[in-house]
Amino acid sequence: MLGRLVRALIVALAMVGVIAVAVLVWLLANGASARPEPGRTETVVARRLRTLAIPREIRNRTNPVPLTQELIDGARRHFADHCATCHANDGSGKTTPGQGLYPRAPDMRTTDTQLLSDGELFFIIEHGVRFTGMPAWGNDSPESEAAGWQLVHFIRHLPKLTPEEIAEMESLNPKSPAEIREQIKEEEFLKGGGEPAKGPVDKH
Repeated sequence: MLGRLVRALIVALAMVGVIAVAVLVWLLANGASARPEPGRTETVVARRLRTLAIPREIRNRTNPVPLTQELIDGARRHFADHCATCHANDGSGKTTPGQGLYPRAPDMRTTDTQLLSDGELFFIIEHGVRFTGMPAWGNDSPESEAAGWQLVHFIRHLPKLTPEEIAEMESLNPKSPAEIREQIKEEEFLKGGGEPAKGPVDKH
């Protein structure tokens, strides 16, 4: 019995060693730059590993929060304020930070995201994903979990987002220091003092 355990441990260590060498060779051949797009094989393997890393009990959960228009409205405001910097208001991921990540921020309107289970989406929001730019937003509190499930509903809503909803979200997006200064100048000008804002503001 002990001999079998030792052999199994040796095989496991050997496999870990092979994987480590393969990763090292890949890094030496491709470098550590985040600029290139991940290859198809790397993407498929990474997604599969992500799925396996999510506990089955959570993967199989369905959203326990009832879907209402009021919920979508609140989740939309939350997404605009917390998520749109990387994911864009429409969920396309077409932002400067989102496109600078490795892997890129996904287009959450497409089937790659929409086919994930409610539980998978919830886990990603709450716990983040290692070795990507996706942070863990949750802290295991009831409030955090409720916000996570609400965002799952909103992610399902992204393919149906209207121009009016996107316009509202734009007004709720976080502002850079330069934008805040320009807003203050505009307010002072409208009150009769200061100088009017000059030209567009660089957000980045």
